[in-house]
Amino acid sequence: MTIWNKEISRFLYILALAVIIGWLSGSAAWALVTAFAVYLWLTYRFLRQLDHWLETNPNEPPPESWGIWGYLFDKIYHHQKRQQASQRRLMEVIDKVQRSSSALRDAVVMVDSHGNLEWWNNAAETMLGFRSPADKGQGLTNLLRDPRFIAYYDAQDYHEPLVLNSPMDDNLMLEYQITIFGRNERLILARNVTRLYRLEQMRKDFVANVSHELRTPLTVINGYLETFVDFSDQLPPRWSRATQQMQQQSRRMQNIINDLLLLSRLETTDIEGQQQHIDIAQMTQCIRQDALLLSGDKGHHIHLDLQTDIQIIGSENELRSAISNLVFNAVKYTSEGSTIHIRWFENSHGATLCVEDSGPGIDPRHLPRLTERFYRVDKGRSAETGGTGLGLAIVKHVLIRHNAKLEIKSELNQGSRFMCQFPIARLVWQQQETQNTKHTSPALADLANENSTKEKY
Repeated sequence: MTIWNKEISRFLYILALAVIIGWLSGSAAWALVTAFAVYLWLTYRFLRQLDHWLETNPNEPPPESWGIWGYLFDKIYHHQKRQQASQRRLMEVIDKVQRSSSALRDAVVMVDSHGNLEWWNNAAETMLGFRSPADKGQGLTNLLRDPRFIAYYDAQDYHEPLVLNSPMDDNLMLEYQITIFGRNERLILARNVTRLYRLEQMRKDFVANVSHELRTPLTVINGYLETFVDFSDQLPPRWSRATQQMQQQSRRMQNIINDLLLLSRLETTDIEGQQQHIDIAQMTQCIRQDALLLSGDKGHHIHLDLQTDIQIIGSENELRSAISNLVFNAVKYTSEGSTIHIRWFENSHGATLCVEDSGPGIDPRHLPRLTERFYRVDKGRSAETGGTGLGLAIVKHVLIRHNAKLEIKSELNQGSRFMCQFPIARLVWQQQETQNTKHTSPALADLANENSTKEKY
């Protein structure tokens, strides 16, 4: 028999006893009213005891009671004990996580949904200059005031890390990674990448210096080879083919050096001094004519679809180099008579330049590495076309400097599609160009500076 059935039985016994007493005394109604009043008074008394116990000392054993109230008091008490044990386990886990995070060399910072500092480890005090407990509850962007960090934090696009100088030491380079969790709370990880940054700078300097130093001797070699070719009729016959091959490979080496120097310049210089309004429609028309000359007898069908007259704010030489690389690659790596589409159109995110071909396509497993320097899907085919392996790397760096993204879609035997997606901040419309309107955004410099800093690492 359950406790509730016992309580109902007890209540019925009280009513029956009240009825018997009332029948014997001749006032059954008053007996029932008295019984109800006593039961309500006991209920009220136990409720007061429950409230007093929960208010003053819930961790102590419950007050003495009987019946259903004793059962409820004990149940609440055991439930509280289980909750307290669970809370202790959670606090132990939280304390362990905080102690382990405090021991990390990387700075770990927790920010609440309002952007205020909630918790940070010891490394954050060293790298970012936070002070405990004075800075708790302070706005993160009030303490980290670099405009590039603020723009990165507010954009909420954390797919790529941000590399900046430490606010405590300009010689210290930090890589910020932000993760959103919970109710729009953020976990910020700042990692010391000074050594990697310096190694990357050494690599860039090495490539730039070596490429520059190779230009002079290579120019001399090319000069003598051209002289040999001009007087090939005076050389022994077996030398003629060797001279032509040396000249061909020398020119290929010259192209590689030129591309390396271009990449070095893209990585180390600022685009801001080269801003101008570029007519992409007119540029693609010129590139199409050059592509037809490159195709020659191969008979490629190159179609141009210009759906907008939007212009881009940026460097004309850099964008011409990037678009030419995409179009010329389509010509080089597709068979005779293939069709190539060049499209320039507007969308909700800005504008897109798309170069699509009907060539052999690329295995999807190669797509993530296509923009790496000297990465080749088919080394034999690349050697035949005379490519340097740097074209798509140049395209990627040019687009990054223009705050744009390169998206590549391709499947074997299904052709390839290369899309350059430019944000609204980089666009200007024809009618707005004459009116000098808001699309020449003052935030453009901050975006380019932020992007330049990302590329340094």
